[in-house]
Amino acid sequence: MSGFPRSVVVGGSGAVGGMFAALLREAGSRTLVVDLVPQPGRPDACLVGDVTAPGPELAAALRDADLVLLAVHEDVALKAVAPVTRLMRPGALLADTLSVRTGMAAELAAHAPGVQHVGLNPMFAPAAGMTGRPVAAVVTRDGPGVTALLRLVEGGGGRPVRLTAEEHDRTTAATQALTHAVILSFGLALARLGVDVRALAATAPPPHQVLLALLARVLGGSPEVYGDIQRSNPRAASSRRALAEALRSFAALIGDDPDRADDPDRGDDPGHPGGFDGAGNLDGVFEELRRLMGPELAAGQDHCQELFRTLHRTDDEGEKDR
Repeated sequence: MSGFPRSVVVGGSGAVGGMFAALLREAGSRTLVVDLVPQPGRPDACLVGDVTAPGPELAAALRDADLVLLAVHEDVALKAVAPVTRLMRPGALLADTLSVRTGMAAELAAHAPGVQHVGLNPMFAPAAGMTGRPVAAVVTRDGPGVTALLRLVEGGGGRPVRLTAEEHDRTTAATQALTHAVILSFGLALARLGVDVRALAATAPPPHQVLLALLARVLGGSPEVYGDIQRSNPRAASSRRALAEALRSFAALIGDDPDRADDPDRGDDPGHPGGFDGAGNLDGVFEELRRLMGPELAAGQDHCQELFRTLHRTDDEGEKDR
């Protein structure tokens, strides 16, 4: 059993909410899906209602629920905290799937400090499946309901990773906001270079192939979702600034002159900074980044080698410098 005889999943018609609704139903929970509009082709599959202003039928369902899970946009979830928790019975669990945690923590402190709560942020696209994948778990108020839900996630193959709200937002600013900014900036740079992507794909070494594949994956997603990740996380702007500053530092290290960026022969001028060999300075950068990676360095190298082997056959040493 799920530990939740009755559950309500608000936003259960969406991909993330649908994943959790299916998980609960498979575990034996009587799960009610609530959404603003019915599922296409399945008008009876959910209760149509506004969780920020529950009508009589939705209010009754919330009173009876052992678990209420909010799989909705942050604005809606924050507005729903007060009306939903006023209706929930003592001992029931409130959960959400927001990708930013600090706002929810403040809302719960103001309106529902005594309610058990856990935020679950799946760090993967629901279509990829939960098996073996991390689910960031931020516990605001612990209790038996939190334990039961985390066990349910584990039973579904997920890997809950406990973080504080601050740790979550700081971590996802790097793992999501920074990563997506790197990938999309790479695409924008290709567009500005005016290169033929077909020629790139035909000649690219493995690292470039991986970047092209990552760009293609992001472009297959929703601009709204990626935009929300950049705008909603309070630490995302710092991540983007760090990226821009890092690129400027790298350009300076190599000896780029921004005033002569279009001059292909600027490195031939011995009086120009571009004429020096920056390998010595790069040695220091490599050492600094190796220290940053720490014990994850060797594991990451092995992982990368396996990844490259899925792209094409390599010898035992794999691809290293290209």
